[in-house]
Amino acid sequence: MGELVLVETEQAVATIRLNRPPMNALSAALQADLAAAVAQVADDDAIRAVVLYGGEKLFAAGADIKEMSEASYAQMTERSRRLQAALNAVAALSKPVVAAITGYALGGGLELALCADFRVLGESAKVGQPEILLGLIPGAGGTQRLPRLIGPAKAKDLIFSGRFVGAAEALEIGLADKVVPDNQAHQAACELAARFATGPALALAAAKQAIDIALDTDLVTGLEYERVSFAGMFATEDAQNGMRSFLENGPGKATFNGR
Repeated sequence: MGELVLVETEQAVATIRLNRPPMNALSAALQADLAAAVAQVADDDAIRAVVLYGGEKLFAAGADIKEMSEASYAQMTERSRRLQAALNAVAALSKPVVAAITGYALGGGLELALCADFRVLGESAKVGQPEILLGLIPGAGGTQRLPRLIGPAKAKDLIFSGRFVGAAEALEIGLADKVVPDNQAHQAACELAARFATGPALALAAAKQAIDIALDTDLVTGLEYERVSFAGMFATEDAQNGMRSFLENGPGKATFNGR
């Protein structure tokens, strides 16, 4: 893993921090470092939840426009594949992921934030998909993840206009889950992630996968996947501990070991 993406761990919560000032542009090198950071976090069983963070000033201002403007169609065909692969790896993390957004999250930066399960915004944050202003469209999930999150009409408004959305509006339309003072965004995201870090890791992973799969399949298939996954939880120590604790001590008092 390189220096453009850092992994900082506090107890069971890892922060994946973009580190390419001043704008955290998603260059090819940063994408490679991001993929490596995600693989590191995915393979570490001690890490139970993840925070995506760009630093105090901004989250990520999108693609590296200079790098992109000099590329041919053939080059962008391959580069866009690598970009999507890096972001898809974030979305595929089986652990709960919270994005802590300060400043700008634009274009590819917002598309990265859309890969998280939750988004915490600083009160002066601005998010958007401004690719249309360059004669382009989002190419790393914006046309797919954004409408699934906020609905097609609202997504088309943002994508067709390229306008920036403030934190209050983002909260109103469901693009943000929580808005806090700017200097509290990372801490608030870590606190949210910590809530899940003490939960049953296998059940959380199964629930996340069942929900995500349901978005791309029919109800009957989704229900069958849920049923099989539910039954599978009975093979875990966490489920046995959770049910035993409920019977002996009441709800919400179980300790889970992630097995």
